[in-house]
Amino acid sequence: MTRLAARAGVLLVLAVAVLGPLLVTGSPTEQVGVPYAPPGPGHPLGTDALGRDLLARVLTGGRVVVTLAAGATLLATALGVLVGVSAGLAPRHTADLLVRVTDLVAIVPAVLVMLVLAAGFPGSDLAVLAAVTLTTTPFSTRVVSAATRAVAGSGFVEVARGRGDTPAQVLRHDILPNIAGTVLTDAGIRFVAAVHLTATAGFLGLGRGAPAPNWGRMVQENLPGLSLTPLPVLVPALLIAVLAVSVNLVADDLAARTAGAT
Repeated sequence: MTRLAARAGVLLVLAVAVLGPLLVTGSPTEQVGVPYAPPGPGHPLGTDALGRDLLARVLTGGRVVVTLAAGATLLATALGVLVGVSAGLAPRHTADLLVRVTDLVAIVPAVLVMLVLAAGFPGSDLAVLAAVTLTTTPFSTRVVSAATRAVAGSGFVEVARGRGDTPAQVLRHDILPNIAGTVLTDAGIRFVAAVHLTATAGFLGLGRGAPAPNWGRMVQENLPGLSLTPLPVLVPALLIAVLAVSVNLVADDLAARTAGAT
């Protein structure tokens, strides 16, 4: 039941984020009423701090969060696999050097990286994408490196090398298939972290600025009116939370399946 609910949560929020803009008939940036109006005819969720239709902004504000998080996850996973596999197959001293270099990036707070890049490229979503990628890659690298080293020391890899398989063949047929489950599970965890960081960037006003809707920025914009109507804050915050929790549960299920298969 939990597994089904998690998958449903992921699909629901992704559908709102990706398909939501196609369902909007009006403008999410035009003032259509008084600020913080309660739900009513024509505006099922009411209005926000500037009197804009909340439903329209919710439906259009998730795509940037999910797109940036997904892009950062793909890049971080790709870099993590590249560096992690290299470290896992390299001699111990070389592997330690590679891991220590990535650790230098990991110790820098993610928000600080975002602020620095945003200052250099104001109003750019690419700066947010680069910051999230940089701050999540070291963790993928460590996970992939450990998984690769464990597989590389197993008996079937030694047998493959003994029968004359090239390093490329060993990597393709023995290493990568046996770390694929770990990589996918880690990618789910990185995606959750990327969603949090992307939403945080929106909350801090980084990336593409107002009036473009962004779930993270919507929380910050509407906090002053929380006592008047909670929907402008609760709806985007709830969507972010549901996505993060659901992806975490799906990643946990994948990890359990992977462990059971090995």
